[in-house]
Amino acid sequence: MQPLPVPCPAHLIPNATGTNAFHDVYRNAMAHNAVFVAIESEKRQQWTVKADTLTAGSGHTVADAVNDAIRAAILRLVDDHEIDYAPYPGPVYFMMHGVHSEERARELAAALHAALYGDLEPLSRAVPPTP
Repeated sequence: MQPLPVPCPAHLIPNATGTNAFHDVYRNAMAHNAVFVAIESEKRQQWTVKADTLTAGSGHTVADAVNDAIRAAILRLVDDHEIDYAPYPGPVYFMMHGVHSEERARELAAALHAALYGDLEPLSRAVPPTP
């Protein structure tokens, strides 16, 4: 299994539903010193977005401004009722529950992945800043 490209197109975000699938995707990210990102199917036909920077190794850093932008985007998603309350907004581990479609979960995961590599543009498109 190859590491995800950066930026990663939404359709390539792995579905890590199930224990074995999750562990396979997570181990693959660790093996390539890459940021882990995946989506998982929840009950009620909703989706979870997960990301973890620990898999990228100690040399991977995320700037405070990037973490602030990610946290602000996640809070906007909560305020807009796009994700459930009580997400994990980083700075190392990120999780968003209650995404209503697989397509939206993939879009958010791809945007989060790009942001964790320093590219905030996909996140700004996926979750526009409040005017």
